[in-house]
Amino acid sequence: MKLPRPHRHDVLLAVTGVLAGLLLWSLGLYTTTVRELLPAWAALVPMTVTGAMEMLRRSAPQTALVVGTLAVIADQFTVGNLATVLMFTDLMYAAVVYGHPAMARRLPVTTGVITLVVTLGCVAWLRTPQALLIGVLTGIVCFAPAVTGATLRNHREAAVAARLRAEQTALLAEMDRSQAVAAERARMARELHDMVANHLSAIAIHSTAALSIDTAETSRDALGVIRENSVQGLAEMRRLIGLLRDAGAGQEAVAVPSLDGLGALLDQARTNGSASGLGFVLADERPPGRPLPAPVELAAYRIVQESLTNALKHASPGTVTVRVARTDAALTVDVDSPYGDRPGPRAPGSGAGLVGMRERAELLGGEFTAGRSGAVWRVRAALPAEVEAVEA
Repeated sequence: MKLPRPHRHDVLLAVTGVLAGLLLWSLGLYTTTVRELLPAWAALVPMTVTGAMEMLRRSAPQTALVVGTLAVIADQFTVGNLATVLMFTDLMYAAVVYGHPAMARRLPVTTGVITLVVTLGCVAWLRTPQALLIGVLTGIVCFAPAVTGATLRNHREAAVAARLRAEQTALLAEMDRSQAVAAERARMARELHDMVANHLSAIAIHSTAALSIDTAETSRDALGVIRENSVQGLAEMRRLIGLLRDAGAGQEAVAVPSLDGLGALLDQARTNGSASGLGFVLADERPPGRPLPAPVELAAYRIVQESLTNALKHASPGTVTVRVARTDAALTVDVDSPYGDRPGPRAPGSGAGLVGMRERAELLGGEFTAGRSGAVWRVRAALPAEVEAVEA
């Protein structure tokens, strides 16, 4: 079995311990002088073995403690060397600090029991107060280092656990920040699309019409619509910038669109869609005097706005019907557009509008559907009408 390479600090401890033991032996400083069973040099053997085990205190603590225990027991049959005992206490300490968790838990208990048994045995055998000193020395040699090592190990494990908790907290905070940034980016994308797409679609349709039908009257009407939508689009862009600015920087509050503005929204759609043969009808069936949460009104307004934009892009000539109704639990928005072949210019679409409308409804806990039903393209959204439902 190949032993692991010793740590350089352990090698230094081993060399220092052996040199100190040799110095004490050369000076004749023994732990006892009443044992003459073996010659004095025999004390160097357990001292050297214990010093060798010091090199394994960190890399193989269990092996080092077992061999060190045998060495310190053998030392009791010689004149004894204080360096052997001190190095053994370090082996006991290292076994608790660097050993596996089971050893770290058992050694303080085991050494405590050994200390108690030795103390009681010596008192019962010698029947003198000095017998207590043997128990005290036993506790100093084995129990005290084990308890010290256990205390240090507990502090280290607590520090590691605290560091891991701090890292996990930082990771969770970073994840929350990333999710918040992603959510804000999605909100900004929805606002930008909903506020500007309607005007740009009208500009694209009428500019294409002006290029396709080269008459003075058509060009003049198209330029009028283009100018109006350009001005309104610029105003919406300024409003978006106002929304993104820091409210604490002294910026005035920006008005949030509400369902009260649907009439103006449909008037604009009539102007933009007149050249395509589209008519627009609003059926507002909401009961008076029952306000809605601001997020619900904004989401419903944007869903109607995007539906009208899609109708300008894709609907065939006919009537686009917008219906808004409210019950105790929900606000429903229905937009029905003629579906079929459409003559004349079309504005390109990316499909982001449907995604944005669905996200707006789902963020409020509502439902959204869009699809063809016969000759009608139907958009339907059901949004919670109560403040508590929205805030939850």
